[in-house]
Amino acid sequence: MKLKGSCHCRRVDFSLESDHPYPYNLCYCSICRKTAGGGGYAINLSGDADSLQVKGDADVKVYQARIADPDTGQTTLSPARRHFCAHCGSALWAWDPRWPELIHPFASAIDTPLPLPPERTHLMLASRANWVELHADPQDHQFEGYPDESIAEWHTRVTGPK
Repeated sequence: MKLKGSCHCRRVDFSLESDHPYPYNLCYCSICRKTAGGGGYAINLSGDADSLQVKGDADVKVYQARIADPDTGQTTLSPARRHFCAHCGSALWAWDPRWPELIHPFASAIDTPLPLPPERTHLMLASRANWVELHADPQDHQFEGYPDESIAEWHTRVTGPK
């Protein structure tokens, strides 16, 4: 499915191909919540990095979060790069060099109508802010940390093979 997205001020437009367009993966980590999250969480999709086309690339900035080691307190730079509009601050997509073939656009930036997921995955619940109410349906999956399946595995399980 071709996904088209943009920032709020429309200085950045982008498109990419996605075999995984269901907005089911709600991340409650502090990074997503603070940089992208309406509702206290962000919803990440998955797309083909080679298909990414950007209009307004000069207006895109990158943020790399600092992550603290829970044992030592030392911080390191996350390899994940969160792209956002330098003018309106809209979160656009994340890219991580550990999985260079993937782009993870934020569903909040997608203008293409997306299919409704038959179930959702709530992840990083240990980082959920106390003011965020969890609205999980009985069929939804919940994880204190990362889920036990990838975005591709979820789509294969729920919607069938590509």
